[in-house]
Amino acid sequence: MRKTYKLYIGGKFPRSESGRSYEVVDSRGRFLANAAQGSRKDARDAVVAARGAFGGWAGATAYNRGQVLYRVAEVMEGRRDQFVAEVRASEGVTERRAETIVSEAIDRWVWYAGWTDKLAQILGGLNPVAGPYFDISAPEPTGVVAVLAPQGSSLLGLVSVLAPVVCSGNTAVVLTSERRPLPAVTLSEALATSDVPGGVINLITGRTAEVAPWLASHRDVNAIDLTGAADAEGVSWGDLELAAAENLKRVLRPAGEGSDAVEPDWSRTPDLARVTAFLETKTVWHPKGR
Repeated sequence: MRKTYKLYIGGKFPRSESGRSYEVVDSRGRFLANAAQGSRKDARDAVVAARGAFGGWAGATAYNRGQVLYRVAEVMEGRRDQFVAEVRASEGVTERRAETIVSEAIDRWVWYAGWTDKLAQILGGLNPVAGPYFDISAPEPTGVVAVLAPQGSSLLGLVSVLAPVVCSGNTAVVLTSERRPLPAVTLSEALATSDVPGGVINLITGRTAEVAPWLASHRDVNAIDLTGAADAEGVSWGDLELAAAENLKRVLRPAGEGSDAVEPDWSRTPDLARVTAFLETKTVWHPKGR
C-alpha cells in the first residue's frame, strides 16, 4: 500500500485541510511515497500553533532549550538508517555520501544546541554610559519565523536553517523541500518523540509557490528565511520580500547575486549569522545604587 505522509503542526500529524497529496519520487523518478500538499489554511494553522508555543519556548531557560535540542539529536541518531536511506533516495548520492550528510546534520544540530546558553554572553553586554546607570543589552527572540527550507539539501540544509531559528527561542513554521520532503517528514517524527513542545516547530509539505506567498504576507509572522526560494519552481524571492515588508518582517535573503538565488554550500562550517538574523536587542537602563 502506498503511504501518504501527513503534516506536522502543533505537535500533531494532521492531514492537509485541502485533502490533497502529491507523489514524491527519487532521483531517478521512481515513486517513493505520497506527501500531503499543504494549503493556505494549513499555513495559517501552523502560524497559530507557533504563536501559541512562543511564550513558553522563549520563556524557558536557555539551558533547558539546549537540553531539549540535544535530545532531538539523540533521537535523530537513533533513526540514522532511515535518514541515510531517504537522503540517498532523494538526493541521488552514494550510501557513503548519505551517511556523511546525516552525520553532518546531527553534528550541526548539536552545534546550535550548544549555543543556546552562550548567546547572551556573546551577543549581549554591559554598555558604558555617562551617568549613574547600568546600561545592559541582551538578545531576545524575534517571534514566529517562517522558513523556506532548501530545495536541494533535504536534511543538512534543513537542519542548517531550522536549528539556528529555534535555538534562540523563536518558533518556526517550515515549508519543506518540495521535491525532497521525506527527510523532513522523518525529522518531524523525531521531534514528536523528543521533548520539543508542540508548536515550537511546524513542518508543511507542499508546493513552495503556493504556500510561500501566504507565509510572507501573514501579519503574525515576524520574520522569514527565503533560502528555499532558490531553485523553487515559480517562486520570485523579490516578490516574497515585498510581501514581507507589509508588516516589517525581518527577511533573510537567499544566497546569490541580485535576482539569481542559489543554494549555499551547507558543508561549510557554520557561524552565528543565521542566529543573529532572527534576534532583537533589548536595552535596559537601571540606576546604580549608592
